[in-house]
Amino acid sequence: MAGLTALALAGVGFLAVQASANAPDNLGKPKPPSGPAASAAPAPPKKDPLLVPEGSGTGQRVVYALHDRRVWLVGPKGERMRTFAVMPSTLNPVPGSYAVTSRTEETPGSDGVTIEHVVRFTTVEGVTIGFSAAVDGSMPSPDPKLRTGGVRMQRADGDALWSFASVGSKVVVVP
Repeated sequence: MAGLTALALAGVGFLAVQASANAPDNLGKPKPPSGPAASAAPAPPKKDPLLVPEGSGTGQRVVYALHDRRVWLVGPKGERMRTFAVMPSTLNPVPGSYAVTSRTEETPGSDGVTIEHVVRFTTVEGVTIGFSAAVDGSMPSPDPKLRTGGVRMQRADGDALWSFASVGSKVVVVP
């Protein structure tokens, strides 16, 4: 019986040696990443979404980012004085530099809602584009069937923009 046990142990030992000789060198080690991400450089840190957009000019200005649906009030030295979310209209201005053309303290909006602190800066397809706040505080998505030009904001933000942007003030629209 001892002979059979010795023979069995020798067979198991032989198989173990064979298996270890054919095992890959990295067996038991963590696998390195593979695929396209493995060869790519580390992702750059995410940009602070509240920073004034690059390429929006210099000096005192209102910056309106279409994609981000956000407005920045930028001081004379380029410092962010305030930023806030907006609800865009159904018509958008082409990115570029504009000037405030007119202001109205209170009027009916193109959607029939009473608005205040209207600051207009361009026209698209015959529709005037400007910033405003609904007196009732609402910021609904505009009806896509209507051609509207009001970029809506909260009333407090409308108050700040009204105080900041007089006729002739620079408005920069970025994508």
